[in-house]
Amino acid sequence: MSVATEPTVWPRLEPLLPLVSKPIQYVGGELGAVVKEWDTAAVRWALMYPDAYEVGLPNQGVQILYEVLNEQPDVLAERTYAVWPDLERLMREHGVPQFTVDAHRPVGAFDLLGVSFATELGYTNLLTALDLAGIPLEAARRDDTHPVVIAGGHAAFNPEPIADFIDAAVLGDGEEAVLEITAIVRDWKAAGRPGGRDELLLRLARTGSVYVPRFYDVTYLPDGRIQKVSPNRGGVPFRVQKRTTMDLDSWPYPKKPLVPLAETVHERYAVEIFRGCTRGCRFCQAGMITRPVRERSVTTIGEMVAEGLSFSGFSEVGLLSLSSADHSEIGEITKGLADRYEGTNVSLSLPSTRVDAFNVTLAEELSRNGRRTGLTFAPEGGSERIRRVINKMVSEEDLIRTVVTAYRQGWRQVKLYFMCGLPTETDEDVLQIARLAHEVIQAGRAATGSKDIRCTVSIGCFVPKPHTPFQWAAMCPPEVVDDRLKKLKNAINADRSLGRAIGFRYHDGQPSLIEGLLSRGDRRVGAVIRRVWEMGGRFDGWSEHFSFQRWVDAAAEVLPAHGVDLDWYTTRERDELEVLPWDHLDSGLDKDWLWQDWQNALNEYEQDDCRWTPCFDCGVCPSMDTQIQIGPTGRKLLPITPVKG
Repeated sequence: MSVATEPTVWPRLEPLLPLVSKPIQYVGGELGAVVKEWDTAAVRWALMYPDAYEVGLPNQGVQILYEVLNEQPDVLAERTYAVWPDLERLMREHGVPQFTVDAHRPVGAFDLLGVSFATELGYTNLLTALDLAGIPLEAARRDDTHPVVIAGGHAAFNPEPIADFIDAAVLGDGEEAVLEITAIVRDWKAAGRPGGRDELLLRLARTGSVYVPRFYDVTYLPDGRIQKVSPNRGGVPFRVQKRTTMDLDSWPYPKKPLVPLAETVHERYAVEIFRGCTRGCRFCQAGMITRPVRERSVTTIGEMVAEGLSFSGFSEVGLLSLSSADHSEIGEITKGLADRYEGTNVSLSLPSTRVDAFNVTLAEELSRNGRRTGLTFAPEGGSERIRRVINKMVSEEDLIRTVVTAYRQGWRQVKLYFMCGLPTETDEDVLQIARLAHEVIQAGRAATGSKDIRCTVSIGCFVPKPHTPFQWAAMCPPEVVDDRLKKLKNAINADRSLGRAIGFRYHDGQPSLIEGLLSRGDRRVGAVIRRVWEMGGRFDGWSEHFSFQRWVDAAAEVLPAHGVDLDWYTTRERDELEVLPWDHLDSGLDKDWLWQDWQNALNEYEQDDCRWTPCFDCGVCPSMDTQIQIGPTGRKLLPITPVKG
């Protein structure tokens, strides 16, 4: 946390850029980017998405926090992303530290480094960034001159595997949390940094919503299970609560979205139309940890779209949420936007659409301008039985009707997403996916009279996640998953006429097993992460960089000293009384309710959506002092004047 004016590293970085792939990703200067004078800021944040620029720049969470912080007159926020190995090598060779893309300032000079983890496979990239920045990997070795490293994002709901490497973690929504943290740092610095780094971390921990691992001790039983996790400092809470931002209309971000210079995975203006989900899919961590449902109003969505498109020049609007068609006024939203932008080059997309919430009217509005962006439906399970287990209440009839609706409205390609390796799954459950895909193609051809019909079957591998009913489940071994996927591919292609119209994409079981190690790991897993990184682990979320053997070797080297192994963390089922590594981190969900829902899964019993039925006591609303916020509000999209192309 240097108080002197920090120079840019650009003069040293620029000569290296012609020597690397995609140098434009390190240049900065995007539309929407903010650069402030260093000396005018009382508090300075570096915000990191621990993946490549092309993945990290569109990340909604980082963009929102970047804008919220930079709106504060005495706060400066800049962005940094993981650098590719070619540039990492040159940076080490030439002594260039991890830098921000906005003003190319050294990350080690900032007060805070906020890291947003969407997936656990970004952990090794965090270590690379810390090392390049000159920040000690172990939090215990840092002093007042180093940034406070704070983890956020969905993977931060179990930060124990990286507890040695982070100073703190924030669970839940970040908009208000970053401002509260900023105020604490501002006051501490203004008072002359009393008590040093330890006092600052204590002030953060005592808020009750910032988790500081160093203030908690973990003890273990002889068989390797956790005995207890308890605070070791006075005034530190036994349980840390998640943050929940209510009234999303008060937080209409991003107002000025970043427009990338280099190609990125998403190039659109994205509006989060609601947050949270109560559909109750038992595998879905995002749906569980983001409760309750909070909708944005029709009018705010309309204003955000108008402002965002005007600023950015994007031609696609993504209406985002975990299940966008579930917004209580989705019909009014899509019709209002389609009316406003009819005849222009603006297209609408619902990147996440439930089979049973899609209808002809919605399809017509989404395709009004003649541009049909991709449609993805997620039945998740191939058989009715496995869909009951995972609480995905979608019938075969729903799926066929919905896909036929899309084909009739002019779509020629749909994507169907399924999972493999689910609890209680059999070969037959997976093979049902082939039968479903065949029926989709046959129904589409019959409905349209055309053979120009395609669908892509995309298979993800199930990973049990904390704070879900499946947090106790055993993982399916990778060899079993891979065998089922091979059988499925053969079944799809068994009928050549239909198989030709079906694309097949899948993730094999090995990366998922490692994600499972990291998602449900405890502090002992940190040594595995470090060993993998020392062995060259980088960009583990990318198949071309991921090495399963490297993780297996590191686990075999590190874990036996603790009396556990890779299988102990992954393919072992937990019992009801086991202390889980994240039990002291409160997502609002009652653990007894989660256990009961796990039993319901094993009994193939479905649970309704509490938006439309009486409360079923998951615990979120009373424990978080929150409530579901849904319409209909009866408002209209204003202004209604169409935009002329």
